[in-house]
Amino acid sequence: MRTAVLFSGGKDSTYALFCAIQQGYDVKHLITLEPEPDSMMFHHPNIELTALQAQAIGLPLKKSKVKNENELEVLRQMLSESKPDAVVSGAVESEYQKQRIDLICEQLGVRSFAPLWKKKPLELLEEMIDEGFEIIVTAVAAEGVNENWLGRLLDKACLKELTELQKKHGVHPVFEGGEGETFVKYAPFFKKRIEIKKASRHWKGSSGTLKIEKAFLV
Repeated sequence: MRTAVLFSGGKDSTYALFCAIQQGYDVKHLITLEPEPDSMMFHHPNIELTALQAQAIGLPLKKSKVKNENELEVLRQMLSESKPDAVVSGAVESEYQKQRIDLICEQLGVRSFAPLWKKKPLELLEEMIDEGFEIIVTAVAAEGVNENWLGRLLDKACLKELTELQKKHGVHPVFEGGEGETFVKYAPFFKKRIEIKKASRHWKGSSGTLKIEKAFLV
């Protein structure tokens, strides 16, 4: 089944790609939409590095800049041109995101597959860590999550802290709803690892981002 994967470079879309490969989907290419910063549909921080990640994975990348008002139409057009049999997304809990992707796929007669949909958040993150995913935090906007989280590698210690933050502040364990964003440096199916040479933190009030300025493949 010829498959396209909606790819942002964050943990969810990368793990969805991994799951699709594990389940026998014939992934032909990745699709990245570079949205405006306030997009409710697509991931934004360090989105320009998906090209480097695609090289590390060894898959072609189709990429387009979009505005909020036309992001779905651009996605529809890209899928119409590439003609996949299935589209994979990393939706976990966002009905807003999943319903729109499902609708486009239905209109095009394409299967929509969201392998992470409604999985338990902490179990999902633990799966990623156990599978050998190297994930860093690139944006945070949640009570109790401070600047020190920016650039942090998600590991079992983080799982414990996120559990406590969920109990104390209601933080979502996998940063749904814009509470945080991530970047995958390595996963088991990558052919090369991404090394970050230079990055800078930008913090304002109770939120911030990590801007990856220099990165290369090793």
